[in-house]
Amino acid sequence: MAKIYIAYGSVEGQTAHIADYIADVIRAHGHEAETADLKHSPGTIPDGQDGVIVAASIHVGKHEGYVADFVRDNREDLERLPSALVSVSLSAHSDEAGAESYVGKFEEETGWHPRHVAMFGGALLYTQYNFLKRQLMKKIVKSQGSQDLDTSRDYIYTEWDGVKHFTEEFLAAVTAPAGRNQPNLATTTDTSGSSPGSSA
Repeated sequence: MAKIYIAYGSVEGQTAHIADYIADVIRAHGHEAETADLKHSPGTIPDGQDGVIVAASIHVGKHEGYVADFVRDNREDLERLPSALVSVSLSAHSDEAGAESYVGKFEEETGWHPRHVAMFGGALLYTQYNFLKRQLMKKIVKSQGSQDLDTSRDYIYTEWDGVKHFTEEFLAAVTAPAGRNQPNLATTTDTSGSSPGSSA
């Protein structure tokens, strides 16, 4: 049985939902999973972990600073253990090159070059924004050519089947016999999907 630590940063909640879903998939396969919101958790990786997934969302063009701090502080363990970066953004839904550039900036900023990288669409949560942010996000989305402009509803872009597939592939890498080569994992999802039990 493998033990997987899932450390995440989430501003509006979608990355937290993704982290919880990853944990559910891991447990469904008979392994242990622990999630940790890095805003409220110790900045260290617990002993006895067999793998680590770091999930972070992108806002104002960059991942959360406290997630970058966690990665820098734990880079030695992240390089020693099987580890993965999950990057969550609106860009992953509509602009793959943009999403990849954010990952590249994060790698440069932290010095960590994860073997496994997944990029998933986040959510446009109009109903949770205040008036000013709602209008700003609508303007940004419109400038990108999107038709998702109805501010009375939310738009969920996370492709949950892609999250499940990524998690299963990461588990396969973690539990593979020692010395067996594992391919790099790179997952980009850019189609909308419905949430498994939660809409935001």
